Amino acid sequence: MSSRKRFARAFKEAPRIPFDDSSKFIIFSDCHRGDNSFADDFANNRNTYYHALLHYYNEGFTYCELGDGDELWENLEFKSIFEAHKNVYILMMQFYRECRLYRLLGNHDMVYKNERYVEKHLHSYFDKITGKDVPLFPGIKFTEGLILEHINTGQEIFMLHGHQADLMNYAFWKFNRFMVRALWRQLQIFGIGDPTSPAKNYRELKKVERRTKNWIIENDNIFTITGHTHRPRFPEPGEIAFFNDGSCVHPRSITGIEIEKGEISLIKWHITTTEDGTLKVNRKLLEGPKKLISYKTN
Repeated sequence: MSSRKRFARAFKEAPRIPFDDSSKFIIFSDCHRGDNSFADDFANNRNTYYHALLHYYNEGFTYCELGDGDELWENLEFKSIFEAHKNVYILMMQFYRECRLYRLLGNHDMVYKNERYVEKHLHSYFDKITGKDVPLFPGIKFTEGLILEHINTGQEIFMLHGHQADLMNYAFWKFNRFMVRALWRQLQIFGIGDPTSPAKNYRELKKVERRTKNWIIENDNIFTITGHTHRPRFPEPGEIAFFNDGSCVHPRSITGIEIEKGEISLIKWHITTTEDGTLKVNRKLLEGPKKLISYKTN
């Protein structure tokens, strides 16, 4: 199956979520939450991420996570990840209970395509205090795509992880997972990255971006937001409507995309130091805001 067909299938099967200018969305991807070991890339930014997510929860945002939220190539099971970052999942559980959480499939958590696996590991967790199973994400569904559809303008915003443009990380993800577990995880301690990852291989990154842009152009410049490459993208109106939210494993910062008041922005959360030596988590606007309607095509 070609990348064009993979994109088309993800678009066709994507659930549609109505929204308007009063709606608020925060879009993150590529958290790669791990087990807090040396190989857990998320660990460095977990406090920044939690602070940002708590801010969005309190402000009434809906959280869309575009794949690779959980690092299930390096880690054998979800339980160790949950225990390492339990506070994050409890907060995400609150989003979910209020119907404000959508999670998409990425290549590193493609195992969530198996509904039995999801039911076994994500629907509930064992509470050590009460000695009982407690609901976590009961009934949660993982899809490849998600479409936001504006009630008034009819504008569509298509979101997906982006590995649909990457044959090795889509069709052969099980082989790549094996290689990561058997080889690259051990080499990571020496600073050697996985060459199959477009985030660490510039040639692969360019291929993924080129295929994604071609599909967007062929489909009337449809407004598209992806992750996967870890490289933020924020085009100007009139350019190819290809956005990327970046990742939550940048050195010392996380990036994401906000949609609020009918506008879109690229943001960064990072830790800064005040004059008295206090560490503070700050939000920084990188691009935008731009009117969503400015990207609308007929």
